[in-house]
Amino acid sequence: METFLSSLDMITSWSVLIALIIGSIGGVIIGAIPGVGPPMAIAILLPATFAMEPIVGLTLLLGVYGSAMYGGAIPAVLMNVPGTAVNALTTYDGYPMTRSGQGARALSLCYGASFFGGIFSVVCLMAFAPVLADVAPLFGSREIFMAALLGGVLVVIAHRGHGLFSGFMFCFGMFLASIGLETSELTQRYTFGMTWLSSGVDLIVVILGIFALSQAFHLLTADDEDTIEVEKPVGVGKRLGEVARMPRASIISSTFGVIMGVIPGVGQFIAQFFSYTIIQKTSKNPEQFGAGAPEGIVASEAANNAVPAAAMIPLLALGIPGEALTAMMLSVFYVHNVVPGPNLFLSEFDFVMALYLCLILINVITLIFLLVSTGFIVNVSSIPNRYLGVLTLTLCFIGIYALRNSVTDCLLAAVFGVIGLVFKRLDLPTIPIILGMVLGEIMETKFRTSMARIDHYYEFINRPISGTIFAIIVIAILTHLFFQIKYWRQSRSTGV
Repeated sequence: METFLSSLDMITSWSVLIALIIGSIGGVIIGAIPGVGPPMAIAILLPATFAMEPIVGLTLLLGVYGSAMYGGAIPAVLMNVPGTAVNALTTYDGYPMTRSGQGARALSLCYGASFFGGIFSVVCLMAFAPVLADVAPLFGSREIFMAALLGGVLVVIAHRGHGLFSGFMFCFGMFLASIGLETSELTQRYTFGMTWLSSGVDLIVVILGIFALSQAFHLLTADDEDTIEVEKPVGVGKRLGEVARMPRASIISSTFGVIMGVIPGVGQFIAQFFSYTIIQKTSKNPEQFGAGAPEGIVASEAANNAVPAAAMIPLLALGIPGEALTAMMLSVFYVHNVVPGPNLFLSEFDFVMALYLCLILINVITLIFLLVSTGFIVNVSSIPNRYLGVLTLTLCFIGIYALRNSVTDCLLAAVFGVIGLVFKRLDLPTIPIILGMVLGEIMETKFRTSMARIDHYYEFINRPISGTIFAIIVIAILTHLFFQIKYWRQSRSTGV
């Protein structure tokens, strides 16, 4: 109780409360603007936080980090443009619901699932932080490599009817991730003497090209009569309870978010894709996924928002940042001579508890802000398609150029925008490219690290966790082949 009261005393100061409000509301706005995203905002804010108290600076950064996914769901649902990279899966079911006149319902599902995932992860971590801190070190390079490989297998399996094409696109994404200066030997890969490829192909450039610019091109070429009439957000607050009627989707997805957030180097992409795939496979109506399934929205958003709190565990307990955003936060600790690690839980547990209480408040403030401002946000869908397309195009190119001050990135994004538009019109999946880039980089890094420590390839699976993941991979492939053969035989017997 004394620790809890001490934590409350930390977060009730005016400086912390102001940081909470600015971070939470600012994160929503930043997330809702395609092309900006939390990494850029945190990078800009980082120098200013060095002059703040650690709890104030971290609260500000956590506010942006934790609320950006809420905001990123808004354009994903209304315009089919993910506000942040990890809202890409939300477009699968959110935008079809908007097209069918259920935009307000889709937004309420996003808000409710995001809030549930955020609170669920904080509660779990407050209860099980010591245990999770012990589990995280068990995931070495081999275990993370196998987990990423499992993600690649699930990419192919999940896209029924386009399995071969999805596999090809996943490999293409892995190829894109390998372009540029190779870090271990410092050699150029697939640059063909072109210096502008030396820095590689940025993931955000590809994401914004395939999802945002392709949608902008679609809007610019569509008739204004096709403007989407979004259902007015009447009773959005009351509809939040709909998430409670989907406990399987919300709990499973949030649990995946917690587990994947704890493992360094994994993060939201794998968490949301695993949860989405499992919820789809176990749903009574799997055919609705990708066409406006409420469970699909819950699976994606709950997993996304369960990760930020969980990602703080390896950072606080082990001093290991799991991704770029937590690596930025680590610098705040070092500037103030606060050393993350096991001793932090022993000597300054009130500080750790204060951070978790701040995460709860961030979710509460963000939800209240969205409920108040949803009426204004939904009105953006009444803008004629071409105006909306120009706005999206402008914001995207501003965000892309700001990444590295590169006109080349803008041109490259435009190329991927055309590719995304073609795939959209051919009804072909594009998400495997993104997952291939994310998982490919993880797989390469962990594979190199593992090879320096083993003598034979079978040592990748001779440990309990890596062996279990490998068994899951084999079972998943065999199960998929079994159902494919069964479906093929049924088709032959019925003459379809």
